[in-house]
Amino acid sequence: MTADTPDVELVEQYRAGDARAFDMIVDRYERRVYAIALRMSGDAEDARDITQNVFVSAMRGLRTFREQAQLGTWFHRITVNASLDHLRKQKRRRAAPLDEVAERPAEGPGPEDRAVSATRAAEVRAALATLSEDHRAVLVLHDLQDLDYAQVAEALDIPVGTVKSRIHRARLEMAKLLGHLREDRPMEQDPARDHLTER
Repeated sequence: MTADTPDVELVEQYRAGDARAFDMIVDRYERRVYAIALRMSGDAEDARDITQNVFVSAMRGLRTFREQAQLGTWFHRITVNASLDHLRKQKRRRAAPLDEVAERPAEGPGPEDRAVSATRAAEVRAALATLSEDHRAVLVLHDLQDLDYAQVAEALDIPVGTVKSRIHRARLEMAKLLGHLREDRPMEQDPARDHLTER
């Protein structure tokens, strides 16, 4: 097994009892799962718990995984579901999520520019946390994880038209919440999308 081993082969090897194959699957998808969980939950500790739960579920679920499905899409689905389950159990939302992923401003800006950028990013994360679970899920998968409409639809098990509609409504909500950020920026730039897509 190498880093280039296809997902299908890793799944087959895991089913045959090779624990190293599961370790390689974890290595391949752990960062992506954590990133989705962090954006969905808004809390680093919760995201770690969700990530752990996703891979515990995957250990069982890979035994019955359908090869015609893409493993990445399958992980997106179980991560979103695990995140939503976790949020329901929490029964509270955090207005200012802690993002362990450090903001990486461009090399040139000084401390003041970095502070403004960090403040804007925090406002975007807080606004994202106020969205409904359905709207947050589609934005995280489409705008942050770069899934196309069909992949988001498959991951959430909803029609493509519903994905498009939810993304449109979610972006309108974000625009209302973050309209004040537009004052300092050219009209063609969308601060919500800019900060949503920062990695």
